[in-house]
Amino acid sequence: MHDLLASYGYPGLFLLSFLAATLIPLGSEWLVVAMLLDRHNPYLAVAVATIGNYMGACTTYLIGRYGGPWLTEKLLRIDTAAKEKAEHFYSRYGSWSLLMSWLPIVGDPLCLVGGILQIGFRHFSLLVLTGKLARYATVAWLTLEGAEFLAKG
Repeated sequence: MHDLLASYGYPGLFLLSFLAATLIPLGSEWLVVAMLLDRHNPYLAVAVATIGNYMGACTTYLIGRYGGPWLTEKLLRIDTAAKEKAEHFYSRYGSWSLLMSWLPIVGDPLCLVGGILQIGFRHFSLLVLTGKLARYATVAWLTLEGAEFLAKG
């Protein structure tokens, strides 16, 4: 799968980053690292990954916002207790928790709950985009610095 996605370059990175921000359990950082080590443009790689991941998060948000009870309760199996737990989390930490939408496991549900709880889209976008950009920029920086360090040593 690595070779297949890597061979598609930036479109493959966009698709993987998009899917990784939905409720599908995937990661996209490895492809950013692989592309940077293959000498792709780091700014473009970070931009493509960030935009794809942000758009996937927006999809998850919109599912929560407009999906209705059937989608959230039946298909995604978010019951009343889970929704109340998320509402409590949001009441405690506020929508600022969306800055953590880049985290594995909890990030995608945070976006979903943001939609369910009707967080404003501009506010959602600012927080999610900031968190995702910071993650991919950090991955790129660590990759490039690590590659330079290893090349010297």
